[in-house]
Amino acid sequence: MTATTGSGPLGGVRVVELAGIGPGPFAAMLLADLGADVVRVDRPGGAGLGIDPAYDLTNRNKRSVLLDLKAADGPARLLDLVARADVLIEGYRPGVAERLGVGPDECLARNPRLVYGRMTGWGQDGPLARRAGHDVSYIAVTGTLSLFGRPDEPPTVPANLVGDYAGGSLYLVVGVLAALHHARSEGGTGQVVDAAVADGAAHLATMIHAMLAAGAWQDRRGSNLLDGGCPFYGTYETADGAHMAVGALEQRFYDVFTRVLGLDDATAAARHEPARWDELRTAVAARFATRTREEWTALFEDTDACVAPVLTLREAPAHPHLAARGTFTEHAGLTQPAPAPRFSATPASVRRPPARPGADAEEVARDWDLPALATGDADTGGPGGTADTRTADTETADTRTAGSRAVSPVSPDSPDRRPR
Repeated sequence: MTATTGSGPLGGVRVVELAGIGPGPFAAMLLADLGADVVRVDRPGGAGLGIDPAYDLTNRNKRSVLLDLKAADGPARLLDLVARADVLIEGYRPGVAERLGVGPDECLARNPRLVYGRMTGWGQDGPLARRAGHDVSYIAVTGTLSLFGRPDEPPTVPANLVGDYAGGSLYLVVGVLAALHHARSEGGTGQVVDAAVADGAAHLATMIHAMLAAGAWQDRRGSNLLDGGCPFYGTYETADGAHMAVGALEQRFYDVFTRVLGLDDATAAARHEPARWDELRTAVAARFATRTREEWTALFEDTDACVAPVLTLREAPAHPHLAARGTFTEHAGLTQPAPAPRFSATPASVRRPPARPGADAEEVARDWDLPALATGDADTGGPGGTADTRTADTETADTRTAGSRAVSPVSPDSPDRRPR
């Protein structure tokens, strides 16, 4: 794997990230990958993720300082950072940042051009806003979860990629960058970006809603062109228990697919007769069962049949195409996905390993011209720079350490374990 070098297009942008888990840290990683100077504000005891910080790749390209926002001087010390930042990202439940004295009012008073990014599951308002949840909860009520799986089985959970990261992180990043563009324009101001996983997951299904309205989509999973209901758009098991993915939607690709697979013309013609799709699916499955994944890959690799092997996470970095493009990279001994997308003039790269909690206080204090950050004293000279002595539950369970693993006991205040 060849590592790309470069600092990315967001050089000079300063981001303060209030530590959490899930979509917030991933959004901050995306900004860091693109060159932003991201300072993660970790709290004593950790976020309760339960992973060794040395392996938490969502904290790569960042630096970390420790602040206790419940301490008397905690809010003032954070506001010192905010005064020098362009963006703040937080993932507490609605109202928590306000109770801590670091909500939008306090932060925008200190820095009127600040982009205040808020990442939650349900959003800042609505009947469920203060309710705990996880990715699967948010995508369930949007209808998105109902799209995955076989018609005769419960919906299949698509890891936490569709909700947390696609519906959450990516929308937060788009919102933050749009708001940052506005803040830096003539007459622009800072503002709050309310990114909710539920909103983003619903928005991702816009095309499906269009097809549903047009009568081109049935509101039941496993019955449509793109959800596994179609026998030439899905996955099939091979002789060695592995799988191949088929996406031969267009006729010209389908013709190549059936030829290489070895289907007779009469069976292949079932493509145009949905009533015969079960027959076609059985025939395709029978053919794939005659060879191994490696054998089918070799047969299809130089064709336009839209067929590819289903690889595992450990297998993927060695795929010839991904290896040639440097889709995965190695840094500090860890193989990981490289930053995306690609930029011709300002390439991005992995520049730093995962930030260790509190390890970068002196460096950040120097670079952000905040000597008090290293000594623990707050700068009380500016508006909003006085300590707010109020305390507030962040609505996350207290963390304890057991060996090297963080343990976050579930409490009535936080069945989610997330600072949302």
